[in-house]
Amino acid sequence: MKQPPEISVVAPMHNEADNLDPFFERVGRILDQAGCRWEIVCVNDGSSDDTLERLLDWHAREPRIKVIDLSRNFGKEVALTAGLDHASGAAVVPIDADLQDPPELIPEMIARWREGYDMVYATRRVRHGETAVKRTTASLFYRLLDRISEVHIPRNTGDFRLMDRRVVEALRRMPERTRFMKGLFAWVGFRQTAVYYDRDPRLAGETSWNYWRLWRLAVDGITSFSAAPLKVWSYVGLFLSLSALLYAAFLVIRVFVQGIDVPGYASMMVVILFLGGMQLITLGILGEYLARVFTEVKQRPLYLIRETRGLDADIRPHRPAGGE
Repeated sequence: MKQPPEISVVAPMHNEADNLDPFFERVGRILDQAGCRWEIVCVNDGSSDDTLERLLDWHAREPRIKVIDLSRNFGKEVALTAGLDHASGAAVVPIDADLQDPPELIPEMIARWREGYDMVYATRRVRHGETAVKRTTASLFYRLLDRISEVHIPRNTGDFRLMDRRVVEALRRMPERTRFMKGLFAWVGFRQTAVYYDRDPRLAGETSWNYWRLWRLAVDGITSFSAAPLKVWSYVGLFLSLSALLYAAFLVIRVFVQGIDVPGYASMMVVILFLGGMQLITLGILGEYLARVFTEVKQRPLYLIRETRGLDADIRPHRPAGGE
């Protein structure tokens, strides 16, 4: 009977054709040196280059490389979820194909796992190849999220980690549509520890994570793991009400002391615009949470698969007559 792999490496991919050869050569060599049964589950997340074709070529050469081709681009968080759903190893290691996260850490993660840890996450000491603005905003985001989140989310820690099968099964029980995987990894708990590394620049190609997508990811993270943005407006409203009450008392006293006074146009406009702006911000935050409720109640599947290769029950796309 075919034995299941001990280690499953899950790699979401979007336009990573230039990185595939060094990625598979390096990861495969390290896993072989670790002396464990392994598989690499690659998820093609709607790539527009020849990533899929090159993945299928690698699968033909190395059957331990499994391929999942999603029907379109669903985003990295969902692509990672698809890989976790189809990984069969006793432990699972998510990693990006750009090799910014060094696969050389995997043997150390395996050693810590065998010591009894359920999750071994990789924390960045240095982030090479990133601008000062990105490093600063990332640091501020993780600090803010750690303060307001209901669970402790390790700072400077991405998806690169090793997870025991029990952790993966717990994650598979979470069907939420707005997925912030770093928060989900922290929420499940279990026995966790960290390993530290210096992050390298991207090997080839350009990242698809522009500042707008990073901003949306940050909003998803905050709204998924904290109700603080909703609760804070109760305190803001209380503060503004008390301020208005004190200001009203001041005006009454001034009328008794100095007589009737006509309010100034400028001060009135400032107050109106300030309160109007606060109300719009409040409605915007309520809209963010309501949009997530709307997404959840539709109960659409997280992803759709067009084709798989190397899995137990492969999905092959329909070919017209005369095709392959």
